Amino acid sequence: MQIGMIGLGRMGANMVRRLLRGGHQCIVYDRNAKAVEMLAGEGAVGAGSLDDFVAKLAPPRATWLMVPAAAVDATLADLVTKLARDDLVIDGGNSHYVDDIRRARELAPKGIHYVDIGTSGGVWGLERGYCMMAGGPEDAIKRLDPILQTLAPGHGSIERTPGR
Repeated sequence: MQIGMIGLGRMGANMVRRLLRGGHQCIVYDRNAKAVEMLAGEGAVGAGSLDDFVAKLAPPRATWLMVPAAAVDATLADLVTKLARDDLVIDGGNSHYVDDIRRARELAPKGIHYVDIGTSGGVWGLERGYCMMAGGPEDAIKRLDPILQTLAPGHGSIERTPGR
């Protein structure tokens, strides 16, 4: 499956790596061009701007945001002007659920689906998988199933963290 990832910090970058290992095509964008270049060197498709990012995604697009909670609204404001009906936006960060409900309501009249997927796993998620809590329209979450299956560790496969 093709997915776009905005925000290539430690978690976002490792999520892209796990998705690439799972055979997915990842279009990546970050304000830090070096982060984009690094992942492009590992098989992702890099984008130099949001316009370039959206242009490289085939409709209907799926875009995962891994940016700090304080940056989601600004990132979304820039992104949403470039999206179209049936596109999907995932907030994978730690936004307050009230903000996610508001964002979903704001995007609904445009026909853009919004899914909140709180993602946990830190830098260890690359190898161990990510625990995810999804909220949003069932059909939108179902559309993401191949991505979620790749990112998740699988039932019973999580090892205990040493010392905890």
